[in-house]
Amino acid sequence: MKLNTKQTVLIGFAFMSILCFWQFYDQVIPYLLEYKFGLKTLPANAIMAIDNILAIFMLPLFGAISDKTETKLGKRTPYILFGTIAAAILLNVIAYFVQTVYFPGFLTCLIILLVVMAIYRSPAVAYMPDVTPKPLRSKGNAIVNLIGYLGGIFATVVMMFLLKSEKTADGEKIFNPNQSFMPVFVIISAFMLISILVMVLFVKENKLEKVAEDEQDENENNGKLSSGEKTSLVLILLSVFFWFAAYNAVTTAFSRYCQKIWNTDLGTSSGYLLVATVAAIISFIPLGFLSNKAGRKATVVIGILLMTVSYFAAFFLTHETPVMYVIFAVVGIGWATINVHSFPMVVELCNDRNIGKYTGYYYTFSMAAQIITPVFSGFLIDHTNLGYKILFPYAVVFMLLALITMSFVKHGNSKPLAKDVIFDALSGD
Repeated sequence: MKLNTKQTVLIGFAFMSILCFWQFYDQVIPYLLEYKFGLKTLPANAIMAIDNILAIFMLPLFGAISDKTETKLGKRTPYILFGTIAAAILLNVIAYFVQTVYFPGFLTCLIILLVVMAIYRSPAVAYMPDVTPKPLRSKGNAIVNLIGYLGGIFATVVMMFLLKSEKTADGEKIFNPNQSFMPVFVIISAFMLISILVMVLFVKENKLEKVAEDEQDENENNGKLSSGEKTSLVLILLSVFFWFAAYNAVTTAFSRYCQKIWNTDLGTSSGYLLVATVAAIISFIPLGFLSNKAGRKATVVIGILLMTVSYFAAFFLTHETPVMYVIFAVVGIGWATINVHSFPMVVELCNDRNIGKYTGYYYTFSMAAQIITPVFSGFLIDHTNLGYKILFPYAVVFMLLALITMSFVKHGNSKPLAKDVIFDALSGD
């Protein structure tokens, strides 16, 4: 049994395409809503929350539907391929409405685009565990995450070079709303489409899935979990909710935290978050092999502890300091540690006939956290004496909740691999 590294990298192109889109979406769309179309903060935030709301019910639904799909392209590839084609077309239509400043057309196409993205997200994420034997899924997930982050970096670089910035009267650095956004929309859509076409041309899903079935040590429960496994699944999903609640609260409010508490600009907060991202990217591959020694659960707990200690330390910093770069580097490593191993723990509990459904469960809980935590943390910031100082204690509390729930998990670990199998995985063709 060995990891097919080349094929795993190519499967990661689907995730790369998706992360490229979301990095672009999260950066550009809010500015267009506020500065191009003149929306106030509340309606703009409501529109930005649509994707998370759709994800709660659409990701498990289409994950389960794709589980039962059978085509010559496979069960995941049709959703990924045709979903990306539709998304690329819609992006260019949206760019036209941005250019003509026609809000009804922009909003209509944006909502359709978010529906399309929700349809094929679970199939795209379920692809890797579909064709990867259970003991190798942490390493496979590490590679897929690494390739995915490259898509986010590509989108960032494109925006840096093609979009001009200016400062508002408040000193906030924003994209110039009067420039043409068309080239960025075109390049992002082209990158998404090319990434998926490369994957489809060079990866044959049905062939890979047959090989994986031959190597898979499948559960005997035929997808029916024991009471202990059900408890573990619920505890893992609650942990997912808690650590996403902590992480998303910090990333959402951190730029304003820097302004209010440390009196620094947006560039400073972006620099700290960039360090966390770079640290995560560097650590993905080594972390993929860590679970062979410590086990997935223990490795996730290490990640939780790293993030908890980092957030706790950050609370005591009263001014901007280089120490913050170290703290956020540790946050990035901790976040990568959690994400590389937690998703394989969820799909460890299913069989090859319901991976898409369980993938949907994972994303439902993560998306629910990202809907609730900005509202809840924002309420506490506005209605407590601590103000923005409550941000890091808030994150610490939710990370501790994740630690508690994760401590009681008894299932989801994979069987340890022998040393010769580890070397095979490293040199996998």
